[in-house]
Amino acid sequence: MSTSDRTSPKLNKFEKFKAQKDGLAVKDELEEFARLGWEAIDETDLTQRLKWLGIFFRPVTPGKFMLRLRLANGVLSSEQMRVLASIVQRYGNDGSADITTRQNLQLRGLRFEDFPDIFEKLHRVGLTSMQSGMDNVRNITGSPVAGIDEAEFIDTRPLCQALQDAITHFGEGNAEFTNLPRKFNIAVAGSPDNSVHAEINDIAFVPAFKGETFGFNLLVGGFFSAKRCEAAVPLNAWVEPQHVVPLSCAILRVYRDRGLRSNRQKARLMWLIDEWGIEKFRDAVETEFGETLAEAAPQDEIAWEKRDHIGLHPQKQPGLFYAGLHVPVGRLQANQMFELARLAEVYGSGDIRLTVEQNAIITDIEDAKLEAFRSEPLLDSFSLTPKPLVRELVSCTGAQFCNFALVETKQRALALAKELTDELQLSQPVRIHWTGCPNSCGQPQVADIGLMGTKTRKDGKTVEAVDIYMGGKVGKDARLGTRVMKAVPCDELKTVLRNVLIEQFGAKAESVGVLD
Repeated sequence: MSTSDRTSPKLNKFEKFKAQKDGLAVKDELEEFARLGWEAIDETDLTQRLKWLGIFFRPVTPGKFMLRLRLANGVLSSEQMRVLASIVQRYGNDGSADITTRQNLQLRGLRFEDFPDIFEKLHRVGLTSMQSGMDNVRNITGSPVAGIDEAEFIDTRPLCQALQDAITHFGEGNAEFTNLPRKFNIAVAGSPDNSVHAEINDIAFVPAFKGETFGFNLLVGGFFSAKRCEAAVPLNAWVEPQHVVPLSCAILRVYRDRGLRSNRQKARLMWLIDEWGIEKFRDAVETEFGETLAEAAPQDEIAWEKRDHIGLHPQKQPGLFYAGLHVPVGRLQANQMFELARLAEVYGSGDIRLTVEQNAIITDIEDAKLEAFRSEPLLDSFSLTPKPLVRELVSCTGAQFCNFALVETKQRALALAKELTDELQLSQPVRIHWTGCPNSCGQPQVADIGLMGTKTRKDGKTVEAVDIYMGGKVGKDARLGTRVMKAVPCDELKTVLRNVLIEQFGAKAESVGVLD
């Protein structure tokens, strides 16, 4: 796209400021920004371009910034976790971290003047936050039990890391991919249970065999936005693992150069596929890739219902186990992060994994250490056996930290799940996802029950409310849910959800009085 095209009045305001100055340019200005103080920074640099470095200004907490990392495949070491804990600890009650629905970590409460020092600490332990926000490829997701799952077809960790390295130039920043029309998600599935939610990604690599040869079928175009949500569609293409990175880069270049940029609400990849048709899009990808793509394998290998990996499970390595710890709504405090690092070292190999359900996994625990591990105090908070509803709960950041959120989510979600669990007997898992606004960071469309924040009028006042989605399914035959109720006031939500759980999911009241 020419410079004149990119500065055209037809382009949206985001395209115009990107044309004036690439988001990655603020990397070289960070120390000067820190010296001047955040109040002196140009508004567009402060509120937009700093997101290219993973730094997010939050109007609801001015002076307290969020940093979004990049953790390919959701993998980090105990040493890395300890460094992140020390960063969060510096800010006392203001500091915390959230596990995201893309197997990532976001650090909260950070002071802007500390960012040069924080980035130096990250660099020393091999961590980066580069290109983690705005119109960039977001965290690359893969199987959370890659390399230790007896059922896996491939260890997704090397592929996810190679994708991140190519897109970010090994975490230093890659101008080739810093000006996409919109954000972009990539997932690599390695097991039979679709642990990455392939259907909601712009590119998803799904295990599929051709004869005895292993490879991936491709899905493209999945996304959530405030105006539209779509499941990914087949590209009718199959590739072997060595082509995952070059093909992804080819697709990104097609999207970068030909994606729609005039209306930001119609700029995700699926809108281009809609305009062109899947065949024209596939032809353009083949041209950019430089090879004809093989047709998709007749079937993929997603055959299981989705696992949540919570609890103790044997690894494919004899005598070793992994522990899936339930982290309520993904929120971590500094002391808990230090403890996760300690447990990973004392009982395992120092390896920590994050999941798209906002939980944590410690790997490589010897059989002889399991009894001692079960008695660790951290497991009182991060349970191996969480109660129903709490176990399957997912929540976005909510109004506490996010200026887009229309309702408070995390604490409300956790309190409500606990109350309903105490009052009802459930015979099946029920996944409840909360998101504070239509941007759908909490992914309500893939839940059994999805709750999307909104506002409504009640008794002459504006109050917090939710739209309710149902019918989402993950794993085999995944599908997106649809809205079934609009603008339910949050103070009426408990009664509504209790009735839904009883009528739709077979829950039973613990006592007659509960329903009175």
